[in-house]
Amino acid sequence: MSARFDGRVVLITGGAGVIAGATAQAFAERGATVVLAGRDGKKLAAAAARLEEGDGEIDWVVADVTDSGQVAALVAEVARRHGGLHVAFNSAGVFTPPAPLADVDEQDWQRHVDVNLTGVFLAMKHEIRHMRANGGGVIVNMASNIGAHGRRPGIAAYAATKAAVSVLTRTAARDHIGDGVRINAVSPGASDTPMSFRPGESREDRDARIRATVPAGRVSEPREVAQAVLWLASDESSFVVGHDVVVDGGTTA
Repeated sequence: MSARFDGRVVLITGGAGVIAGATAQAFAERGATVVLAGRDGKKLAAAAARLEEGDGEIDWVVADVTDSGQVAALVAEVARRHGGLHVAFNSAGVFTPPAPLADVDEQDWQRHVDVNLTGVFLAMKHEIRHMRANGGGVIVNMASNIGAHGRRPGIAAYAATKAAVSVLTRTAARDHIGDGVRINAVSPGASDTPMSFRPGESREDRDARIRATVPAGRVSEPREVAQAVLWLASDESSFVVGHDVVVDGGTTA
């Protein structure tokens, strides 16, 4: 993809994550100023230090996406430091240990709802308010191929909240395209992140399991997911509104 993001400010929630880091790197290589956000300042600082800025710049801000006041302050701080907010990638999410629905801990259920769903709602709420008052912008939400596109036993809370993110994305896209804010989602399948491993599983065991279940025969590289995010955020996808791009090697095809 040839798109450039010179002069654009990009906010990435869940900024210490692997896919978030790959996406931040890709944006920075194409000239963007990237701000990583998350709850743990040490992890954010370490993530920022690992990234090569390329033609852009990497910054970070501590904020909890489940707290509306902190999210509002985050957007304001990004704009104060860097002069605006043009692109947001809402990738903060949690995945608690799997369990059949009847055995799901209620605190685990609530944690999924708070972070995966309410966190995306609050992030979009405050990002959109800034963007519509300042000439528009682009938002990409992290959904999943688990949820609206496919289900698996034992992960009802994760699936339900990620399916809700897909629907929330499409609804918000209809609400705000007239305000100049273009909103889409990306739904990765298994990627080369810690979440792709089952408890105690070796890389060799994981890869053998994936070969048997994913038509492409492998997990995705985080950068492959990042490229989908960048396309959705770029002018090259300017007529793509309310879409949920699945990046899962054919698993839910």
